Amino acid sequence: MRAIRLLLPLFVVLTQLVWGQKSKVFDSLTINSSILKKEMTYAVYLPKGYESSQRMYPVLYLLHGAGGNQRSWIQGGDMQRIVDKTIEEGKADPMIIVMPDAELTYFMNTKDKEYQFEDFFFNELMPYVEKTYRCRSGKRYRSIAGLSMGGFGALLYALHHPELFNASAALSAAVRTDEEVIDMPEEDYLKRYRKMMGELKNSESRITDFWNQNSIIFLVKQLKEDQKKLVHFYIDIGDDDFLLGANS
Repeated sequence: MRAIRLLLPLFVVLTQLVWGQKSKVFDSLTINSSILKKEMTYAVYLPKGYESSQRMYPVLYLLHGAGGNQRSWIQGGDMQRIVDKTIEEGKADPMIIVMPDAELTYFMNTKDKEYQFEDFFFNELMPYVEKTYRCRSGKRYRSIAGLSMGGFGALLYALHHPELFNASAALSAAVRTDEEVIDMPEEDYLKRYRKMMGELKNSESRITDFWNQNSIIFLVKQLKEDQKKLVHFYIDIGDDDFLLGANS
């Protein structure tokens, strides 16, 4: 009985340490980019127990939609609560989630090569993240997902670099056919694509080699059958979503 009385306080402390652990989100972190010539902002989700262990974790890159930023999934998507619940229920493994601020770039490089966000993502952000945090290395433990513009980015990056991602999830992805791009009113086109494509007044001139290099539909059509199996793709979109046609 005396041994039990002596061990009880220790048991209580250990229990409090284990159950007191919570996931953490840091939503205003920065990385200095020599490619983009400025500080870029990102957010990160660290799972419960991260700080008290030496465990290595898979990593998910989670991309925001147009008009959003690195906080969009945290503030508007309630991601921390949802991810915590999903992990607690055993439906997902504990993971690190990285949410970069991509501004209104569609996660692309620009045609004039003045603002190379995709280069920044692969050459600076990913190496920094996977050096700074305890991320498991290799394609098997790396995935990407996104909503709208971020869904486009998740597909684009998986198609450009299938050797880097195990899975890509696109939610209501901002994918458009060539016809939709050509027919898009000039004001809408410039609002969405001016930063990447420049001032293209003639709608017929919008379908360029540069566009094809970043067109999801064009890239998918170029894939051979064995290449289609290099990444696990998940595409989800509502029946009434105006982007349904191109996603289909």
